[in-house]
Amino acid sequence: MVRRILLGSQLRRLRESRGVTREAAGYSIRASESKISRMELGRVSFKARDVEDLLTLYGVTDEAERAALLGLAREANIAGWWHSYGDVLPGWFQTYVGLEGAASLIRSYEVQFVHGLLQTEDYIHAVVVRGQPDAPGHEVDRRVALRLERQKLLVAERGPDFHLILDEAALHRPYGGADVMRGQLRHLIEMSQRPNVTLQIMPFEFGGHAGESGALTILRFPESDLHDVVYLEQLTGALYLDKRDEVSHYERAMERLSRDSLTPEESRKLLSGMLQQT
Repeated sequence: MVRRILLGSQLRRLRESRGVTREAAGYSIRASESKISRMELGRVSFKARDVEDLLTLYGVTDEAERAALLGLAREANIAGWWHSYGDVLPGWFQTYVGLEGAASLIRSYEVQFVHGLLQTEDYIHAVVVRGQPDAPGHEVDRRVALRLERQKLLVAERGPDFHLILDEAALHRPYGGADVMRGQLRHLIEMSQRPNVTLQIMPFEFGGHAGESGALTILRFPESDLHDVVYLEQLTGALYLDKRDEVSHYERAMERLSRDSLTPEESRKLLSGMLQQT
């Protein structure tokens, strides 16, 4: 997904630098103007012949530059590991998993339950069963396995920085019973001490706060060509926002949440206190 977005943005810059319209670009590859728009937004796969023809139209003759862009097109068409979970992974969430795996910084606010990247296996199982009460056992197992696979991201050699602001409400909403919640609290304390993980709790006592619109995630990428993306999950789909003015609103909300939440040290103390009481 990210490689598609990156290639699309480079093709758009080349087209604009040559003063070529989307209509003319589409004509050169026997496609519509809307197809060029979707390609430049990274929303469709790329055919090598189309990329070659567009590069020729845009005057890209340097063999090294052409080879690099064609290589990017090939990489953009390689299916990610998560595609093997297509039986339990909705299409709209496949996009998120691809973006999550390519991010250098993930910032999230969660209110309903612990973020998926920090859930224990028992907690995941309880969440899946609660959310999919009619799902057969093998499907539940597949969903649990998928989430565990996603979590490998945080312990990878070049894993992203992860900043989670967790509403205290999520800690008081039991999933799976007392033993599961104790294990989850211990896991949060342990993971919060990793160098690439920052965990803050938004306490009840603060009252109303900047997360009034609900859970959100902001993804940042190492490629300077890619804008930050805001991910907002819904019951049957998701929104992906990348317009600068829209993203800025959510970034300011996240900054306010961070400023108003307990510090990481205070958050660990709260978690430790809850663990002793359970």
